[in-house]
Amino acid sequence: MIALDASALLAFLFREAGHERVGAEMETACLSAVNLSEVIGRFVRDGHDARTVLHRLTSTSIEIVPFTAADAALAASLVPVTRPLGLSLGDRACLALALARRMPAVTADRTWARLKIGIDIRVVR
Repeated sequence: MIALDASALLAFLFREAGHERVGAEMETACLSAVNLSEVIGRFVRDGHDARTVLHRLTSTSIEIVPFTAADAALAASLVPVTRPLGLSLGDRACLALALARRMPAVTADRTWARLKIGIDIRVVR
């Protein structure tokens, strides 16, 4: 099982560098609802309907994981180590999911490779 960052899923969907590495693990992927919002937002920016994109993404094998109050606290606890790297709430939501489930986090953001938070971080490009 892996926790997908929005950047990794977008790389896969747009066939950008690293998409093959994401695709190889897609069957066992989960995605925070926060990252789902980021992905849908990217498509909405290009003129797509949010509900249509949501339907397409939820009809895949990706498990969409609700973002709970406990997840919010865990993501907030990461601010001291992620702020110097410029990571966002969405980034912290993915990391919190990976930490909570003790699974690798997959991203296209190279900056994450500098994190040392006790989980495997896989940068796809």
